[in-house]
Formats: sequence, C-alpha cells, structure tokens
Amino acid sequence: MYTPEFEILDERFEKLAIGNVHLEKLYTGCRWAEGPAYLAAGKYLVWSDVPNDRVLRYDETSGAVSVLLSPANNQNGHSVDLQGRLVCCEHRGRCVSRIEHDGSRQVLADRFEGKRFNSPNDVVVKSDGSIWFTDPTYGIDTEYEGDAAAEEIGASNVYRIDAASRDVTAVATDFVKPNGLAFSPDEKRLYIVDTGVSHVKNGPRHMRAAAVAADGRSIGPAKLFATCTAGAFDGFRLDAKGNIWTSAADGVHVYAPDGTLIGKIKVPEVVANVCFGGPKRNRLYVCATTSLYAVYVNARGASWPS
Repeated sequence: MYTPEFEILDERFEKLAIGNVHLEKLYTGCRWAEGPAYLAAGKYLVWSDVPNDRVLRYDETSGAVSVLLSPANNQNGHSVDLQGRLVCCEHRGRCVSRIEHDGSRQVLADRFEGKRFNSPNDVVVKSDGSIWFTDPTYGIDTEYEGDAAAEEIGASNVYRIDAASRDVTAVATDFVKPNGLAFSPDEKRLYIVDTGVSHVKNGPRHMRAAAVAADGRSIGPAKLFATCTAGAFDGFRLDAKGNIWTSAADGVHVYAPDGTLIGKIKVPEVVANVCFGGPKRNRLYVCATTSLYAVYVNARGASWPS
C-alpha cells in the first residue's frame, strides 16, 4: 500500500517506493530553495535560498535549521568534493568557489578565455577530482538572483575545471540554458538539463545524455534522453542503479536508465533540485520553492560525494 505521494507509472517504480512512507516537510520560509548537498561527516544538509542570499543548514541529528552563510553571493548549486569540502556556484560572484575546511572561501574559476562567466548554476565533482558545471544567465538576467549584467562570453556553456591545473575547458557549447547535470554511476555518461524554454518560445525543457570520452576529460554529442512532462527539469541526481530522480513542476520524476518515466513523488510546490543523504544514502532531500522536504526511498544515491 503506497501513500498518495507515490505515483506508480511503471512496475519498476514499485521496487523503489516504500509503502506507508510519507513526504516530510522539514523547513519552510525560502523564496527559491535550491542546490542541496549532503555532508556525510557532519550528518547535515546544506541548500541555497538564492533570492534571500543565504545558505541554510539542516542538522539531520536534531532537525534544527540554521543559517550557514549570509550573505552568500547568491549561491545556487552545490557539490561536495573528494576531501569533503563544499563546492559552490555563485550567481553574484559569477564563479565556482570552494569552502575550505577552515571556513575560508577560495575562488576556483571565474573566467573562460579571459571573460567572466555568466552565473554558474549547478555543479558536480567527478571521481578524478575535476569539477563540471553549467553556466546559464539566470543570475545576471535580473537583480532577483544576483546582479543584472551583460554577458561577456555570449553563450551558456558547460565547463570542466581540471583538478590539477585548474584549467577551464568548455565541454558542451550547444545548449540554450544548461542547468542541472550529473554523471551516471560508472561515469560513462553525463546527463545535462536544458531549460532554454525560459528564454526561447517553445525552447528546450529536456534532458540530454552524452558519452564521456575514454580520457574522462570531454564528452561526445549530447542526445535527447527525456522531455519534461510538467514544467521543466532543473536539478537531479542518480541512484546506484542508474535511475534518475529529477525535479519537475509537480514533484520529483523518476526515470529508468532507458529513458522511461516510471514514477513520480508528488510535492505540493515546484521542485528545483534534489539529493540523496542520510547514513544509507536512501533519504531523498527535495528543495521545492519555499520549502525543504525529505522522503525515504528504496534506493541509494550513486556515490559520495553527491
């Protein structure tokens, strides 16, 4: 018997949903909740409240919520690197930065070929330590989520920061507004969301997948994987078996590795991003407009870091 939050569209989702488990609201009071990342050593989750220019912290042991950073350069997406440090996409800073173990901020990259980034949006750390991120214009389009400014690069691309040299390379240049991104568990595929519908009439509201080159430093052509059936995709994560848990207007949509929409978790607010957390990586945290939610599922996040 499944609770109403779980919508089964394919029998494969029955194995991922847990009977009598409910979606829990953990916090409310944000303007646009985004960028969740789970720090396992501290048993806490951080996420962004982008327009309010703060990063919040949820303590999994006590349920307490506190402000981790404010002001926060309108941070959006986050990831955790191989040393357990928080990697941040800054709209106002127009950079990718990192919070060191001593709490200091270090800018990892803020330019490509001498020109400032638009507003880094979402980020993932690969097992070789390289950092991959998207750079749409949402943080410079208005004053709401950053500082309104003109583009310098003139395009919205996907980039890679080399772990050793910190050289920045553009790995995908054919997206309208690249947004969420994540690797498959074996890191042989990179999935990238395009939310170009926000700027182009009838523009993309889909997710594409690209093969990662043998050297792990570039990708092949990104091919259509799935088109969102409710609003647009944004941030997402994969579980250990390669299923994709992605944000949508009516909740969390779950796709099998073959691109089939197999189920949904209904959320009463537009979802922006998700991540797995908890000691077993089986608690799905959901950032949805004004609130932070969580639900236990019969799946484990693909890996640490997330």
